[in-house]
Amino acid sequence: MTDLIATNRKTAILGMGATGLSAARFLSSQGKSFVFADSRREPPRLDEVRQQYPGVPVVLGPFAEDLLLDFTNVVVSPGISLDEPALVAAREKGVTLHGDVELFLEHADAPVIVITGSNGKSTVTQLVGEMAEASGLTVGVGGNLGTPMLDLLDVRNQLYVIELSSFQLELVSDTRGAIAALLNISPDHMDRYAGLQQYHAAKHRIFRGASQVIFNRQDPLTNPLLSVGVKLCNFGLNKPDLGSFGVLEEDGESWLAYGLQPLMRCADVAIKGRHNLANALAALALGQAAGLDMNAMLETLKRFKGLPHRCETVATLEQVTYIDDSKGTNVGATVAAINGFGEADRARLILIAGGQGKGQDFSDLRAPIGQYVKLAALFGQDAELIAAALNGTVPVQRFDSLQSAVEGARAAAEPGDIVLLSPACASFDMFSGFEHRGRCFKNAVMGVAA
Repeated sequence: MTDLIATNRKTAILGMGATGLSAARFLSSQGKSFVFADSRREPPRLDEVRQQYPGVPVVLGPFAEDLLLDFTNVVVSPGISLDEPALVAAREKGVTLHGDVELFLEHADAPVIVITGSNGKSTVTQLVGEMAEASGLTVGVGGNLGTPMLDLLDVRNQLYVIELSSFQLELVSDTRGAIAALLNISPDHMDRYAGLQQYHAAKHRIFRGASQVIFNRQDPLTNPLLSVGVKLCNFGLNKPDLGSFGVLEEDGESWLAYGLQPLMRCADVAIKGRHNLANALAALALGQAAGLDMNAMLETLKRFKGLPHRCETVATLEQVTYIDDSKGTNVGATVAAINGFGEADRARLILIAGGQGKGQDFSDLRAPIGQYVKLAALFGQDAELIAAALNGTVPVQRFDSLQSAVEGARAAAEPGDIVLLSPACASFDMFSGFEHRGRCFKNAVMGVAA
C-alpha cells in the first residue's frame, strides 16, 4: 500500500484479466498512467502484464480496505463485486468507479448497439454484427463476447455491436444514445446478487440514456420504464402488432414478420430451435433500428448457423442427434433449449446437465423436462440438487463424468431422439470454462461413435 500512496498515478485498474488489460492498452494510448491491482496472488496473466508494462506498480492479494482511497479514478473489471470493502470505502470517499463500458461509450464515434439478457445475447450480438457486414458497414463486434470493447475502438468503424453482462452494467448510468436491447431475464448469478430484483435492476441499467429500446413483449421483466421520447420496439414469438416483430401463421406455415408483413419462412432460418427464432426477431428489430438493409438481414438469417457451444449440432449418429449447448450455464438457458427443441422438432430429449449451480433454484426445470425429456443424465458438483428438484418427473441417472454421461445417454437413445448437453450450471467444477466443457462433449460424442 505504501508504494501506491507514494505514486503520482491517480488511476487504478482492478483485475488483470482480458478487461483489465484492454483498459491498460486504452489508457496507455491516451497517455495516462495507472497502477494494477488484483485480488489473486498469482493472476494467470501476471507475466504478460510485467512484460508489457514493466514500470507499472502492481499490487497482488486480497484488497486492503484503504487500497484505493488516494486515487481519483478506478477502472473495475466486471468479475469484481462492487460490495468489495475497498470499493465501498472508495465510493464513500468520492473516488470515481468506472467500468470499460463507460470508457468505451465516451470515446466511440459511431452508432452503438448494446445487447444484454440472461440468454441469447452472444448469438444476437454476432448475428447483428453479420447483418451489419452484409449491409456493407464496417462494424466492431465484441464486449462480453470475444474482443474487449475498448480494443474495438477504431475511427474506421461505422457501427459497434456490443454484448453486455449484468456485471458490466452495474456501473453504467448513461448509454449515450445507444440502441439498447434486453432480450429476457431469468435468475442467474444468484451467488453474486441478493435476489432476482437486484439482478433485474442491473440488467435494466442498459436502458439509461438509450435513444431506441428493444424488449421482449413475452417477458414482462424486460418491459422498460422510460420517459416519453424514447423509441420503442418489441419482439416475441406470437403474432406481432403493427411496428413490432413476431411470428405469423399463413397457409400452414410459420413466418417471421414485421407487423402484418411476412418476411421469411421460419423453416428457412438456419439456426435451429424455437428459442433461436426469438433471437432472430430481436436481431431484426435491432438491425432495423440501426437502419440496416432488410434483404441483407434476411439473407444473413438463411446462412448464420450460430456460435459454438450454443445449441450447436455436433453429429447425428445412428439417427440420434447430439447438441452442444454448453453455454447453457443457467436454468433459463436450459429451459429455452429444452422448449426450443421439444416444440420445434417434436423429438424426445435426453438431457445431460450438471455442474456448479451458482445458488440457483432448479425447480423451473420440472415442467419442460416433464414435457419433453425422457431421461436426465446428471453429473458434476450440484447433480444431487438437480435430481432433488426433478424428483418424480422423469427417470434420472447420475454419472461421475461428462464422458460417462454421454455413454449413458447413447445407451438410452433411440432413433429420432436428441441428446442435449445443456447443463444449467457453470463449468468450473470440472472444466476451465464452458468452451472446454463443450469440446469435451464433442470428443466424447465422436469417441463413442468410433
